[in-house]
Amino acid sequence: MDFNTHSELAGLHAFLSASKYHWINYDEEKLSVSYKKFLATQRGTRLHDFACECIQLGVKLPKSRKTLNLYVNDAIGYKMTPEQPLFYSENCFGTADAICFRQNLLRIHDLKTGETPASIHQLIVYAALFCLEYRINPQDIGMELRLYQLDEVIVHTQAQEEVKLVMDKIIVFDKRIAKMKIGE
Repeated sequence: MDFNTHSELAGLHAFLSASKYHWINYDEEKLSVSYKKFLATQRGTRLHDFACECIQLGVKLPKSRKTLNLYVNDAIGYKMTPEQPLFYSENCFGTADAICFRQNLLRIHDLKTGETPASIHQLIVYAALFCLEYRINPQDIGMELRLYQLDEVIVHTQAQEEVKLVMDKIIVFDKRIAKMKIGE
């Protein structure tokens, strides 16, 4: 049999896909809720892409208390790098929404476009990854971690101890995973 090629679908995933088959147990209401979350995720991705482009081009948004505007304008004002990968190992890495390190101050900003309350823990992990990658002792620098969500900005400035604990955990867990990979 000659199968249809569907080359236009390469790399795409359907919402009602076989690999995410849990939808076969949904009723219409659960399907609606799940699809709305899916659309919100897609919107969030597009907003992050838009924000990144604005920051890279230095295009400020109108002054406002809106989350996106605050995030973009602050990142531009602080001359931050958007969408910066941070790498410790193949087991532990991530991409900071916006980051800069200047005058011994690490600044990391995170844009949240959803309704679910976010946690500062994600930014602490980014700070730990930064310190591990660039071999910086978190006790020797200042930090300002900002979470932008629901038209508010949460600022966390005393993260050094938390960052050090997460760094230690990353090192231990990475070693454990490496041993597991070779069958120990």
